[in-house]
Amino acid sequence: METTVKNVFNLLKYTYGLVPIVAGLDKFTNILTDWSQYLSEGMIPMESETFMMIVGVIEIVAGALVLTKTKLGSLIVAAWLVLISITLLVSWSYVDVAVRDLVMAIGAYSLYKLSDHA
Repeated sequence: METTVKNVFNLLKYTYGLVPIVAGLDKFTNILTDWSQYLSEGMIPMESETFMMIVGVIEIVAGALVLTKTKLGSLIVAAWLVLISITLLVSWSYVDVAVRDLVMAIGAYSLYKLSDHA
């Protein structure tokens, strides 16, 4: 059982470490998607590209924290995903993405809880 917990811990650690880093880097290139489409009109007081670059830096740092300080990083990623979901739900746009991000937040929180046992 101990090996299974460690394997699950590592799977979640690398998933929640690498995915935010890749998504954060993509905020600078928009290869995966045009990230500014997820912003509601007038939602922020700056250019959407600038805002997304700031978001990208935050995501890169959060992913790096998951890889280096897993307990802290996983809690930050979980909170970040919940905040994204709330923003999308309030604007009632991309509700499917909001639900997906809430599910991902549960996974990040599960990593946080596993951090004491792995």
